[in-house]
Amino acid sequence: MQIVVLGAGVVGTSIATRLAQRGAAVTLIDQGIPGTGTSSTSFAWINANGKEPESYYDLNLAGLTAHHELESNEEWLRPGGHVEIAVDEAHVRHLRGRMERLTARGYAVEEVSTDRAQELLPDVIVPERVDTIAHFPQEAYCFPLLYLARMLAEGRAAGVSVRENTRVTALDPAGAGAIVTLEDGSVLRADAVVSAVGRRTSELVELAGTTLPMASFTEPGDVTVGHLLRTIPLPVRLSRVLTTPWLNVRPDGGGRLLLQALDLDATADPSAVPAPDSALARDYLERLRAVVRNTDAAAIAEVVVGQRVMPADGFTVAGRLPEAPWLYAVATHSGVTLAPFLGTAVTNELFGEDEPLLADFRPSRFTDGHQIAAPRTPRKPGEQ
Repeated sequence: MQIVVLGAGVVGTSIATRLAQRGAAVTLIDQGIPGTGTSSTSFAWINANGKEPESYYDLNLAGLTAHHELESNEEWLRPGGHVEIAVDEAHVRHLRGRMERLTARGYAVEEVSTDRAQELLPDVIVPERVDTIAHFPQEAYCFPLLYLARMLAEGRAAGVSVRENTRVTALDPAGAGAIVTLEDGSVLRADAVVSAVGRRTSELVELAGTTLPMASFTEPGDVTVGHLLRTIPLPVRLSRVLTTPWLNVRPDGGGRLLLQALDLDATADPSAVPAPDSALARDYLERLRAVVRNTDAAAIAEVVVGQRVMPADGFTVAGRLPEAPWLYAVATHSGVTLAPFLGTAVTNELFGEDEPLLADFRPSRFTDGHQIAAPRTPRKPGEQ
C-alpha cells in the first residue's frame, strides 16, 4: 500500500511511522521543517481531565494510556501527575463536580490536604484560603519535539521517506486512490492520502474538492490562540503540572518553567507577539512570584502566541472525507495527548479495521445536518 501523509507534526509523524511499521510504503511531506508548526507551541499537558462528552473523554484517555505504554523511560515524557488548586466558589464547585465524574469513570484522582500538596509541590506557595486541592496522578506533560524525534527515528528506520520544505499544489482522484502533485512538479501516486496539517486542514481538503470547517483566527483572544511564556532557568523544585486560578505552570527542562494564564489570553494575537520585557510578561512574572518560591530573579526568555488546531465545533476530526474517500483527515486540539493513539488507530483504519473510539468524530458530522456549536475558551477556572 502506498500512502502519502501530509504534515510532519506529532500527529502526522506518529501515523506515518505506524503505517510504515505495518508494511505500507509511506512518504511524509511537510511544507516546512518537522515540528515547527503547532507541535512546538503547546503546553503539552497530557490528560483526559474535563474532556466532555464521555466519548471525547474516552478518546483522550486512550491517548493518555498510549503515552504511558510507549514511554519506556525516555526523556520526552514526564509522568509526574497534575495538582489543581481551587479557591473561589465557582472553581471549587466545578472542580468537585469534575472529580466526581472522573471518579465514577475510574480516572485516578484524589483530594489532598495542604500538607500533602506541599509535599507534591515543594516550592509552590499554597494559599492559606485554599478550599480544594486535587491530585491527578496519572496525568503527565511531555516535550513534543523529543517525542517527535523518537517518531521520526522509528519512521525512518521503518522506511518512511521524509520530504521537508515541500508544498502540495494539487490532490486529484485516480481510480480508488489519488495523485499528489508537489510544487516542484513531481507527482506521487497513492492508495490513500492522510491530512494531518493542523490549522491548514480546510485549505488542504479544498485541493481535493471537498470541505472540512475549521475555526480560524479572527480577533485577539479568540478560541484559536493563547500565550505561552518560558522563563530563564530558575532554582525551583517542580516536577509536575500545576494549575491554579492565577497561573498554570509546568517544568520546561533545565530549570525553565512554562507559563499559561487563560485570562491573559484575551489579548493574544499571532501578528503582535509581546516582547519578553512587555507589560504582559511583567504580569506573568508578578503572578509567578506569588505562586512559586525562588522566582524573585525570574525573567521571561520567550513569549509565544500558540495557534490551536480547532475544528469548527472544537472536537477532534478523524476519518475519510465522504466526497473523497481516498483522503483521510485528522485535525484535533488535543494533538499532543492523542498522537500515539492516533498513530495506531488511523493505521488500523487504513488497513480496514474500524476504531470504535473514533466513531463520534467523523468528518461527516459537518455535512449530515447536525447542529454545530462554535467552541469557546473559559477565561478562568470554573467558567462553563
